[in-house]
Amino acid sequence: MTVAAELARWALDLRGIPGDAASAVRRHLLDGLGAAVAAARSGAARLAVDVASALGGPPEATIIGGAGRVGAPAAALANGTLVHALDFDDTHAGGLVHATAPVLPAVLAVGEEVGASGAEVAVALAAGLETICRLGAAVPHGFHARGLHATSVCGVFAAALAAARLYRLSPEQAVNALGVAGSQAGGLLESVNTGASTKQLHPGLAALGGVLAARLAAAGATGPASVFEGRYGLYNVLAGRQVGGAAVLAGLGERWELTRITIKPYPVCQLSHAALDAAGRLRPRLGGRDVDEIVVEIHPDAAQFVCGPGKERPASAYAAKFSLPWCLAALLVDGTLTTATFDDLDRPEVVALAARVRHELADSGGVAAGQPGRVIALLADGSRVEAAVERSGGGPGDPALDELVRTKAAANLGGTAVVATVDVLERLPDLTSLMAALRGPLTSSPP
Repeated sequence: MTVAAELARWALDLRGIPGDAASAVRRHLLDGLGAAVAAARSGAARLAVDVASALGGPPEATIIGGAGRVGAPAAALANGTLVHALDFDDTHAGGLVHATAPVLPAVLAVGEEVGASGAEVAVALAAGLETICRLGAAVPHGFHARGLHATSVCGVFAAALAAARLYRLSPEQAVNALGVAGSQAGGLLESVNTGASTKQLHPGLAALGGVLAARLAAAGATGPASVFEGRYGLYNVLAGRQVGGAAVLAGLGERWELTRITIKPYPVCQLSHAALDAAGRLRPRLGGRDVDEIVVEIHPDAAQFVCGPGKERPASAYAAKFSLPWCLAALLVDGTLTTATFDDLDRPEVVALAARVRHELADSGGVAAGQPGRVIALLADGSRVEAAVERSGGGPGDPALDELVRTKAAANLGGTAVVATVDVLERLPDLTSLMAALRGPLTSSPP
């Protein structure tokens, strides 16, 4: 069997989710919805929402924060962009993918369209999340190293497979959907060097592409079953290496990678989070003393995206989210990093401190997003203060994870109504009540 055939068989046959995986599904559903609502309130994805609204279509699915309904592909485009627009959405460290952003919008759109129950939505979301994590983790940092956004590359397959399940495609049709999705896999990362909005659009485009791939397969379109391992398949072409099926499929159904997805406490690139957590520990130790220099240790794979010349003076709010010097300086000045932090990039105290941040390369083994964080402050009085963390917060094993999820969701959603609905997801007859709570206008503001 090909990798596509094995994934399709597993996803379509999936009948239940073990407790830890089921909890993770609800966790990432809630976190993704919160990120989307926060973006809708801020207008961060307004152009994508406007374009999706103009696409129209039959009233099949809801755009979060919108008043009406549009075709499922258009809703997937808008909501995928919303979930990722503030870079506040979750990350799977092993695959370096934003797992929820391309998958959840496809599941919500098709789930609304077909009237799926909450239980069926949960299983489809689990299948999609597991798929994107495994596809990315098969080549750690492999897509990013070639300038491709792994979220976009892998997300279109995961969205297609989740949609195929909700559309009740046959195994052959689901394989074709994955094959069709392969011709839409991509996503150039040049925008992180320019502040352009294309990275924010990637999950929306992947969600849209996944829904279209499933619909095309249902209509009879065919795609290569060898889309992953073939000579001109995903890994050979976009990662430049041959990848065997075991790298993707090992432990499928027994080991759940979706339980290892990290919730972000900061609305910035995940590759900076361990260093920022260390900076949070460092701040009270400074005692208000003058800082001559800040030295931050960073993995080489992370440094190319969040460090380097010019990063200390980002040109846009989104570019600032990929500047470790600027984010670290803002955290040390303010004591926190929120979506509002990026409203003013020119605060003199932040700019001055960012200019005194330098990085040193450090590799403790493993993937870049799973590294320890260490920050050293060299003070004007000649003393030295440092702080370190073993890994960034919000990940597997973090004892404060549930509290983080609830607190973050309540703030982003502006209340607890959606939280209560997500808590009983598997008992919902359909998505009507959940999506009604997410329609606009979103007038309340997060605290």
